[in-house]
Amino acid sequence: MPDILLQFLSKHPWLEAALWSAGLIFTAFIISLVIRKLLLRGSDRLITRFDRGQNQDIRAVVRHIANIAPALVFSLGISAVPHLPPAIVTIVQNVAHAFIIFTITLAIASAFNAINSSYERRPQSRLRPIKGLMQIAKIILFAIATILILATLVDRSPLILLSGLGAMAAVLMLVFQDTLLSLVAGIQISTTDMVRVGDWIEIPSVGADGDVIEIALHTVKVRNFDKTITTVPIRKLVTDSVKNWRGMQETGGRRIKRSIYIDQQSITFLDEKDKKRLARYRLLEDYMKTKQAEIDGWNKQLGAEKDVPANTRRLTNIGTFRAYVVSYIRNHPGVHKDMTILVRQMAPGAEGLPLEIYCFTNTTAWNDYETIQSDIFDHLYSIMPEFGLRVFQAPSGADMQNAFHKKAS
Repeated sequence: MPDILLQFLSKHPWLEAALWSAGLIFTAFIISLVIRKLLLRGSDRLITRFDRGQNQDIRAVVRHIANIAPALVFSLGISAVPHLPPAIVTIVQNVAHAFIIFTITLAIASAFNAINSSYERRPQSRLRPIKGLMQIAKIILFAIATILILATLVDRSPLILLSGLGAMAAVLMLVFQDTLLSLVAGIQISTTDMVRVGDWIEIPSVGADGDVIEIALHTVKVRNFDKTITTVPIRKLVTDSVKNWRGMQETGGRRIKRSIYIDQQSITFLDEKDKKRLARYRLLEDYMKTKQAEIDGWNKQLGAEKDVPANTRRLTNIGTFRAYVVSYIRNHPGVHKDMTILVRQMAPGAEGLPLEIYCFTNTTAWNDYETIQSDIFDHLYSIMPEFGLRVFQAPSGADMQNAFHKKAS
């Protein structure tokens, strides 16, 4: 029977070549299944032990490596198939070799992903993200793989293709202009530590104001405070103005810088009754004693001229209120005592006399910061009438109606 089959196949060489080819394909398929099953089973045990179940990238590496086996079978076995033209054998071998290069490239790229995923689970990944560097490495990897694959398919030395790329350098720079700019910007950001994942940044030119959630090769993703996501070209972080609030978060204090606008017509000197009343305020006890002693000492030097009120120094309600604000802020539990505390008068304008409060809270949490700031100004606005001061407010419709009503009555 075998002799008859051999004689029959010798008379039909195309059928013999087809049978050998089918056997080669079947062999490659079986080897691929066996190798993949063995590699995945062995790798899963290691992955479960060391990677804690986060193994998708590593499994991708193993799958790509397993795909090399059938390509090797074709590369080595195609020459054993009888009656095939040498040109077909060469083409199949070249394609198999190119596929092996492509598969190895994908395996290395998946390994880069696994390295990045493993690194991102570390606490220091927020300070030094490497996703952009991994993307740069993959671009270089795929560029080299493309040259090797083309050289393998055309059966030429890679050096010949590289020499031809020199003439295309200008075209490649034009095509990959954005990538090159992003590459340089990414290196600058990484080496100078300009921006990290988790930083609160503001980029007015693109309307981004929120936390950085991802730094990649081409883009930076910012989750704004309204929960929208702004994707910013990474070069914008180098070419445009960027405000990074990381320094505020690291110091542990967030600035309050707000003014109370005082009606200038309510500013006056304190009389003796006001002095006695305000001297009972716990926050003003030391100030009233010290300041009154200073003023009395000054006035004694005037001699007979002290009988003219314009020649003497006297306590004012605005100065006493300013001293009260300073004492109140210094004793507030939500204010950072080791940072600047300042209460100052700004230049008066049509809106009144601005009394600016400049200090820092002892927390950077947004909700707590707003609560502390509101608590301070709630108290200051409420206690101002005790000093005979009024807050400036532009006349409203109700004010005009009341004025006309009083005039008519």
